[in-house]
Amino acid sequence: MTLLILGLVLFLGIHTFTTMRGARAAAIGRLGEGGYKGLYSLLAAVGLALIVIGFGRYRSGGYIQIWDPPRSFLHPFSLFLLWFAFVSLTAAYAPAGRIKSLLRHPMLVAVKAWALSHLLVNGDLGSMLLFGGLLAWAVYDRIAVKRRGDPGAPASGWSLNDLLVVVIGTVAYVAMFWLHDTLIGVTAA
Repeated sequence: MTLLILGLVLFLGIHTFTTMRGARAAAIGRLGEGGYKGLYSLLAAVGLALIVIGFGRYRSGGYIQIWDPPRSFLHPFSLFLLWFAFVSLTAAYAPAGRIKSLLRHPMLVAVKAWALSHLLVNGDLGSMLLFGGLLAWAVYDRIAVKRRGDPGAPASGWSLNDLLVVVIGTVAYVAMFWLHDTLIGVTAA
């Protein structure tokens, strides 16, 4: 559990640091743009690795159940949120479209939907720390983005990009059911 917590602190800490524009600018001034990006990438990668290793060790040591979610009630909603997360994530990397402009910051929407979908059906301590931490960070980051006046994706009308976003997001969502067990070690359904 210690590695998981350390990884979350490091990964979310470095991502939170970027929202502190004055401190970020000072770090870039001291390290240079390349040095800052290199250090940021290194710390984020180490944090992510610690999260993966820490959560894996936590799972192999046995789950610490905090509550038993009503899966029959929450599972369908969780699956919808997960599909929405994949569509949102796809929109983050797609050219301008109506979906991207409606979401404004589709990557943050994707993280929030993904984390919430997992929190709804996992009541163990490790999942609550992992997914709850990522959800809290994404909510904080969206507030920080709004406070600094970042309007997000520009307004746009419906286009072929939107259809592609939904199709590619849906294909990725379906593929997740086959790959989740192989990549994560837990069945998705």
